Order: sequence, then structure tokens, then C-alpha cells
Amino acid sequence: MKKFVRIERVGQTFSTRKGAFVALRDIDLTVEQGEFITLIGHSGCGKSTLLNLIAGLTRPTSGVLLCAEREITGPGPDRAVVFQNHSLLPWLTCFQNVHLAVERVFGATEKRAQLADRTRAALDLVGLLPAQNKLPREISGGMKQRVGIARALAIEPGVLLMDEPFGALDALTRAHLQDELLKIVAKTRTTTIMVTHDVDEAVLLSDRIVMLTNGPAATIGEILSVPLPRPRDRVRLANDPLYLSCRAGVVDFLHRRHGNPERAPAPVLASVPQPDAAPDGPRQARESRAIA
Repeated sequence: MKKFVRIERVGQTFSTRKGAFVALRDIDLTVEQGEFITLIGHSGCGKSTLLNLIAGLTRPTSGVLLCAEREITGPGPDRAVVFQNHSLLPWLTCFQNVHLAVERVFGATEKRAQLADRTRAALDLVGLLPAQNKLPREISGGMKQRVGIARALAIEPGVLLMDEPFGALDALTRAHLQDELLKIVAKTRTTTIMVTHDVDEAVLLSDRIVMLTNGPAATIGEILSVPLPRPRDRVRLANDPLYLSCRAGVVDFLHRRHGNPERAPAPVLASVPQPDAAPDGPRQARESRAIA
């Protein structure tokens, strides 16, 4: 697979009244095209800061970030962001909220009918075409978030960035949207990087889970490969030994880091054994520590 996002020796320091605050240090990560990556760690470890750097919303203090071999120097249509807050304009319908993004990106090169078709296709992808004429106040929280996802996907980004998109939803709605996201990503093959606090969400959705050490000066502590076959079914995975092994690996990392950021061991990489799988060269060498 093609290396699509590269983060090389990235650090982020903020100026505060009390002096310099080092949020991130020595971040090295490569994301392949079509891969689903989750960032997980305790509050304050810099997950959202890293996502904002990839989005181009902030610039790194040190290091470089690249997308499709181009340096990330600011926001761009090749990277779409879905936040925890859906950020819909309340006076616009679902269709109009999505169409606004479509027009901004494709308005100069496509006709009005094409823009409308793109908008309807994105809403159909998330199952909201019947609600296209409703205002945000007329739909549920889960539906609002699906409009936000449709708006992001409508501009055909190379990378979909999601900052705890389901964090404010109830458990049942969250589970439903996780399942919907699995279908959407399988259909679009969009490279996805998502921030989450939810271990089960990370294991269910991810190809790899990037676990950050506690802040300040957070860095990548471990990277866990999730070799569960796709498509994935949450019910079938509930008692799957491989699923449980991956989950235990993340819980173990978070438990060992919790409360002891100063004593955090040096970063290592982790992987789950993959029976009947062929070695994948460089990644296998990087992800050398196995968990049972």
C-alpha cells in the first residue's frame, strides 16, 4: 500500500503565561492509503493537537507533516475534519449544509446540477437523503453527526480526520454510527485518522491503534496492529479471542501509563500475532513486540 500521510519528528510547543508548554515531542508516524488509524490516550496527551496538525489548523514547532508527498502548511480540501460538535449552520437544511462545502471545493469547475448530484450522493451514503430538506433542529444528534460526515466526504478528501465524532452521543446511537462508519469506509476506502477515548471503538474500527503517552511532552508509546478481517461485525467479535487480545493490549497500555507520566517507559511498538499471514516487511520489523 502507498504511504499517504507522513509525520516526521514532529513536536508542538505552546507559549503560556507560565512559559513554554511542550504538548508533543518526537512524533513519527506513517499512514498508508486506505488505512484506518485511531489515536488513543488519556486526556491531555495531545491527541487533538496531533489531529489539528494533520488538518493544517496549526503548524508544528518542529518536524514536518506530509500528505501525498506534499508538505501540510494549512487546511486544504485533501483533508476533511469531523469534530465532536457537528458544527452545522442551524438556518440551513441538511442539503444546504453539505452543498455549502461542495460548492466551495467544486463550484469553479462544475455546473450547478453536478454540485447538487454530489450533495445528494453524500447524503445518500450516510442514509439521510430522505431528511435532506430538514433543518438541524428537526433531526436527532446522531443524524446531525451523519450530516457532518456527509459534508466531509462530499468533497472527496484524501484523508478523513475525526475528533471524537461520537463522543457526545448515547451508547446505542454511538454503536449504530460506528457500524455505519465501517460500511462507509469500506465503500469509499478513504484514509481515516480518528481520535477516541473508547477502547472498544478503537479496536472495532482500526487497522492500527496509535497509543500516546501521558502529557506533557507526549509521544507515541505503542502502535498496535489490529489484524481482524473485514467486514467486521460487533456481535461476532464480542467473544473473538483476537478481538479480546487487542482490547487487552490497549487497556494494559492505558493502565500502565495512568498516573505515572514521568515514569513512562521508552516508546515501543506492539502487534498482535497474525496466523496464516505473510510477513509485511518494514512494518513487521517496526512492530516487534507481540502481546498475547
